[in-house]
Amino acid sequence: MKKKVTAQSCLKGALWYLVVGALSILFVLPFIWMVSTAFKTGPQCVDYPPTFIPRPFTLRSFTEVFSISPMLTYIKNSVVIVGLNILGTLVSCSLVAYGFSRFHCREKNIWFTILLSTMMIPGFTLLIPQFSMYTKLGWVNTILPLVVPTFLATNAFSVFILRQFFMSFPGELDEAARLDGCSYLGVFVRILLPNSKTVMFVVALFCFVGTWNDFFGPLIYLNDMEKYTLAVGLVMLKASQGSTLDMGPMMAGALLAVIPTFLLYLTCQRYFVQGVVTSGLKG
Repeated sequence: MKKKVTAQSCLKGALWYLVVGALSILFVLPFIWMVSTAFKTGPQCVDYPPTFIPRPFTLRSFTEVFSISPMLTYIKNSVVIVGLNILGTLVSCSLVAYGFSRFHCREKNIWFTILLSTMMIPGFTLLIPQFSMYTKLGWVNTILPLVVPTFLATNAFSVFILRQFFMSFPGELDEAARLDGCSYLGVFVRILLPNSKTVMFVVALFCFVGTWNDFFGPLIYLNDMEKYTLAVGLVMLKASQGSTLDMGPMMAGALLAVIPTFLLYLTCQRYFVQGVVTSGLKG
């Protein structure tokens, strides 16, 4: 009976690994195709049957993509917007999370529940009123609609992660600092923040990935080509290419857009996992 159970469990394990392996190949195949096409010559991009290994290996797609579109401008715009979003999210969300984790009042849980409930509101339902408001403020065709809200703690998920982490610190640390004459802001700056580098890094990672890959926001609020982000610039590049079968420049641009997030996931995977674990801490 024991041998039968062992054989059955081994069979289940083998089938499980087979299914996971097949799904992994299915999901990674488009990425491999993108990388392969980015380094092919023009005729190789339209070869049939297609090949995965470029022969010869060439960088002509990268040269062309920088010559036919302002890719450096797109990358610079994306970096500026991402940097400001990370700064705004870390500053505003950490302050709000500190308030929810340390200050006590009768309505605190109600306000925190309302804050978390905003994550269930589809962003498209807010598009028209937000666009109308930004138009009246004269912010359309500027990066302000994409940056200013992050300085107002609009990222409820980041507030939640930071609040859960701050609540794991014993209150005795605050009391000891207060007895030594430290203000509430001093406790936040001198005690909580220096010991929260990991969770702050996690929030910054999530913010980077979300902002770098954001397409809809820049598409709606930015009108001039020199203000486009990389995500919007790639779509404009595809439109400028028309119906051409040479996908080399397009794949080169897509590879440039994917590399930062790919490297982040590759090198900082444990921080993403820790972000999920941190959000599950008891409050």
